Amino acid sequence: MLYYLSQLSGDVSVLNVFRYLTFRSGGAALTALLVAFIFGPGIIRWLKKKQREGQPIREDGPESHLLTKKGTPTMGGMMILLAIGTATLLWADLDNPYVWAVLLVTLGYGGLGMIDDLKKVTKRNTKGVSGKAKLLVQFGIAGLATYWIVIATDPSIDTGLTVPFFKNIMWNLGWFYIPFGAVVMVGASNAVNLTDGLDGLATVPVMIAAAVYGLISYLVGNAVYSSYLGIHYVPGSGELSILCAAIIGAGLGFLWFNAPPAMVFMGDTGSLALGGALGAISVITKHEIVLVIVGGLFVLETLSVIIQVTSFKLTGKRVFRMAPIHHHFEKKGWHESTVVIRFWIIATILAIIGLSTLKLR
Repeated sequence: MLYYLSQLSGDVSVLNVFRYLTFRSGGAALTALLVAFIFGPGIIRWLKKKQREGQPIREDGPESHLLTKKGTPTMGGMMILLAIGTATLLWADLDNPYVWAVLLVTLGYGGLGMIDDLKKVTKRNTKGVSGKAKLLVQFGIAGLATYWIVIATDPSIDTGLTVPFFKNIMWNLGWFYIPFGAVVMVGASNAVNLTDGLDGLATVPVMIAAAVYGLISYLVGNAVYSSYLGIHYVPGSGELSILCAAIIGAGLGFLWFNAPPAMVFMGDTGSLALGGALGAISVITKHEIVLVIVGGLFVLETLSVIIQVTSFKLTGKRVFRMAPIHHHFEKKGWHESTVVIRFWIIATILAIIGLSTLKLR
């Protein structure tokens, strides 16, 4: 909403500052952070009142979790959604269709995650919405969002898939691009969900990925910078840097309460929404493949589950002591904070490699 103040800059020149993406991105990050700080304690108190026993803990998980995490409420993603939504509506250009497409995925997946978390809490087990039903809803939302994105994008690139490290390669997928985009969003959403198993483990890598895609969206949405770097120009995509900044601010605010020992877990409410948002932004900016690099930690976590399940079904043997892989290292004796910080380092390295694709072409 504040963006529209720039239209009055002819009368009040200082209002011209609201035109700049950098200024509004900073404002969005600070707004999201403040919303989380202000409303976070109240949300946590309400969740504790409603969830007296907290989030159900896996009985086959690391033994320490039954002691350190028992009674901690889930659905803290409500705090994240409130912060992102408020900051985006306040600072973004609401005439931009890309903003609404990403919000559709973020809030839609967040709502699905909320229902899933509620079922887990009320039934007192780690099974919520059935896997098939969850995927059906996820693909429905993602398919609609991708169709929206294709319509809003310039016809010359609307269904094109770019390849990292190459300037002029773009594969036109035609209408197959819609299911492809949906797979990207659903995959990213569930990958972040699988990673969210330790305090802060998913939050910081999501913020790192959001920072990378905030820069990518800014560059892709600028004709001069995109031409210089040899990447495809997507008019209007720069506005997503504000949404990425809101994700960072919301993540920092949530991490304040999620730092060990966690006062609240984000649950599927937050993890599904954040992963979906990253997937949607990668589709809009035409950097879908780069997400595999930038979000490599999430890919690693997902692959560990796939390998574990496949191995057990085919041979009856497990490759890891427990999947996802962060639990494997806990079972090996690593302290939770050691696992988390080392995974943060891996996420940072992968983000730097992902950023290098912008220049190495």
